[in-house]
Amino acid sequence: MAEIPGGKEPNVSFETHPSRYVHWKLAIEGPVARLLMDVQEDRPMREGYVLKTNSYDLGVDIELADAVERLRFEHPEVRCLIIGSAKDRIFCSGANIYMLGSSTHAFKVNFCKFTNETRLYLEDASQNSGLRSIAAVSGACAGGGYELALACDEILLVDDSSSAVSLPEVPLLAVLPGTGGLTRVVDKRKVRRDLADVFSSLGEGVKGKRALQWNLVDQAIPLSKFEGALKDRAAAIAASSTRREGAGVALPPVASPGEYVEVELDPKLRVATITVKGPKGAPAETAADLRKQGASNWHLQMARELDLALLDLRFNQPEIGVIVLKTLGDSALVADHDAKLMELARTDWFADEILHKLKRVLKRLDLTARSLLAIIDKGSCFAGSLAELAFAADRSYMLDAEGDDGPALSFTLMNLGALPMSNGLSRLQTRFLGDPDKASVEILHPFDAAHAMKAGLVTFTPDDIDWEDEVRLAIEERASLSPDALTGMEANLRFAGPETMETKIFGRLSAWQNWIFQRPNAVGEHGALTLYGKPERARFSWVRT
Repeated sequence: MAEIPGGKEPNVSFETHPSRYVHWKLAIEGPVARLLMDVQEDRPMREGYVLKTNSYDLGVDIELADAVERLRFEHPEVRCLIIGSAKDRIFCSGANIYMLGSSTHAFKVNFCKFTNETRLYLEDASQNSGLRSIAAVSGACAGGGYELALACDEILLVDDSSSAVSLPEVPLLAVLPGTGGLTRVVDKRKVRRDLADVFSSLGEGVKGKRALQWNLVDQAIPLSKFEGALKDRAAAIAASSTRREGAGVALPPVASPGEYVEVELDPKLRVATITVKGPKGAPAETAADLRKQGASNWHLQMARELDLALLDLRFNQPEIGVIVLKTLGDSALVADHDAKLMELARTDWFADEILHKLKRVLKRLDLTARSLLAIIDKGSCFAGSLAELAFAADRSYMLDAEGDDGPALSFTLMNLGALPMSNGLSRLQTRFLGDPDKASVEILHPFDAAHAMKAGLVTFTPDDIDWEDEVRLAIEERASLSPDALTGMEANLRFAGPETMETKIFGRLSAWQNWIFQRPNAVGEHGALTLYGKPERARFSWVRT
């Protein structure tokens, strides 16, 4: 399984809609939705492999991510999501091995990161939107298929001779389960460490009563009773849901370039500049006004445009190493919009969903393997929700201008915990781990360059004379360093503070998988991933490092 010719993946589009789904079937019946995986084996995202046995590639997961997002915004009446399979005797066999074996290293890593984010967003829907989920497992449920089930609130398994759950990556492929399986087994399902060790070393998996005994599933039900038990459990979950009601809001396609997010590429320097623009007018005063704005609401449209821009950079611009973050607009308007959204989110489901969408996109920024440099210049509006961009950055440069026309940093309630990072802390709390009192900034009090520097809110504050040279040199220097070393350094430094399931997945799993995906035991000429499906057995180097 050689990598694709030329080492370049085809461009990926992340826009889709249920009417265009190829691999999933979504049906809604009152408070319960069913999302059935029905992967079309002859419709892979690119040529070179067949999607047999409900195995998935990025195209399958893009549809899954879209379905979860649409259920949150367009179908607030749904309180329970059943994820199952439309195929007999197979739930999901996980990520397509031939796709992984023929992909570039960068694509493998970004693919795993996207699938991790999608499953975390499914868990986020349960925790913050009252949208609970059940995995209805009938047939083989292996690797990434079981990792999808693990992301659900409950797993119901058919108790028969062919239904089993497994994480076979270590014994069969010499890699790790790439979508948080090891972490969720022990941290989420609280499976005993020794049993988890046995389970993760078994290629054939675990069935029925043993899977239940080991806490790998929540129920093991005979096939003849499975559908009835599934319906009863979904109805009970829906009846106990705390999800708030309201009319759904349609999500139209995201334009690129967008109205509020512009991306400028400098391929020669390997730099992308993302400029996020503030709102143009006053915020919605009431929940009804917010509903009329729909997807054109500034926070929501800006977040969706930024999300698309980040995904495009990850997958379609792999050699871009530095992202320069800029803002443009009126800080007072940003503060007004933040205040209204925070107020409405206390009682209105749509406002609350917008807030969580913004949180997820900023997490996507945190987790993007690019150097992030914030440039706070004249005309900037790094205020409130947009100030989070500056604190997500690895460094920030703020112009120390003479007179009263210099830039300012200002804060709203958004900065005090509404948009947490993967570590559960706000970006200000993460910044000031050594001095927590500094994280309690004064709301709406603007900081000019001198005061921002004194408060520890920015990294450097060049004056008008040195500004252009210092910023240019900083960008050029960063772009000249090893991307491998920078990825490792940035991930270590960004994950400061307490460890959570998310930071374990992205800080530990992504780092280890990144390394293992380049090791000869997995992807060498005689590696297990390379030889998968062939009669020749893998030949390992037995050196432990």
